[in-house]
Amino acid sequence: MSRPKLEVADVFRASGQTYRNEHAGHLGLQQHKVMSAIEHCRTRVLGGHLLHCPSCHHDQIAYNSCRNRHCPKCQASSAKRWLDARKTELLPVEYYHLVFSLPAELADLAYYNKDVMYAILMKTAAQTLLTIAADKKHLGAQVGVTFVLHTWGSAMTHHPHVHGIVPAGGLSLDGKQWVSCKSGFFLPVRVLSRLFRRLYLWMLREAYEHHQLMFFGECRSIEDAEPFTQWLNRHQKMEWVVYAKLPFAGPEAVLNYLARYTHRVAIANSRLVSMDKRSVSFRWKNYRVKEQCRQRVMQLSHDEFIRRFLLHVLPSGFHRLRHYGLVANAGRKRNLKQARLLLHVPQPKPSEQIEGEAKKEDYADTFICPKCHVPMVIIELLIGINYPRAPPEKIINPVEKMVW
Repeated sequence: MSRPKLEVADVFRASGQTYRNEHAGHLGLQQHKVMSAIEHCRTRVLGGHLLHCPSCHHDQIAYNSCRNRHCPKCQASSAKRWLDARKTELLPVEYYHLVFSLPAELADLAYYNKDVMYAILMKTAAQTLLTIAADKKHLGAQVGVTFVLHTWGSAMTHHPHVHGIVPAGGLSLDGKQWVSCKSGFFLPVRVLSRLFRRLYLWMLREAYEHHQLMFFGECRSIEDAEPFTQWLNRHQKMEWVVYAKLPFAGPEAVLNYLARYTHRVAIANSRLVSMDKRSVSFRWKNYRVKEQCRQRVMQLSHDEFIRRFLLHVLPSGFHRLRHYGLVANAGRKRNLKQARLLLHVPQPKPSEQIEGEAKKEDYADTFICPKCHVPMVIIELLIGINYPRAPPEKIINPVEKMVW
């Protein structure tokens, strides 16, 4: 694949240090790490390999990638490994695409409480779906769903929402039958929306009572108990957005969708249009207008572009891909085996059950000569530049620290 003419890394290299200086004290450790990783990705700072073609004797240097999950250049191989591990888990049924979104005012509070409120978002969306699907008035079955957290809109604004992929049916409550939903209809979105709203606000109140929330900026006005309760009551009366799209056209379409969404970052390099000393232009979609007129080009200053990108840096260790119900990690193999028996589908062969960490040699990077297209060999390892992580601290004699 050819390298894009313009990359997010180019913006960070041009103005990243200036942004750090102007916002010193307001950037978290994770944001600093992401900026550094993107700036150094595939440069001599991280080291690399010296490659040699045995056919035409062409030499080439390949620098290492940063492998940061927020880097636009480092997600393709991770997505491939994850998708290969999911291929044997797809069932020969229709799949629906669901979207659960937070209202704008809650999104403002969620920015200051990412770890807590993003986790509540994914948990309540899953609980809503599993509860309504298990209700005999609707489906009366145990379903499985894979949720992916996205925190951005097309213009890189803060818009937390989760995308869910769920089969059009599930195991009966006794586990002895496969229950399919009606053709073209999964579950009533209004019922999902009401339960999702109630569960989220209830768990948010619990988090507040356990002093798990922080309030900054405009959110300080609801820091006290009474304003916070009034704020929750106001959102209890609002309509929350839950969206269910038409079913995918077969398992292959599901995989194609997952390939685009599971390891996506706030903006791909392919969307960048141009950059000069002051501004960056990129393509975005305005979903409030007709589909033919959605494609637009937005121009932002370097400072604003970096600010919007860093809005979407996730807390360390936060899992943005989660599985619930039939595909939860605890009982996935057992549940899928039972589902295939009821659907009269042959079980996958053991050799096809490849986990993400297994058979790493299948995913080894193969370097191809750009001139004669013959596999190249590594003849030398290039050591990266190890920058100090922090300035050395002054060593103080323990006796001097004693208070007499």
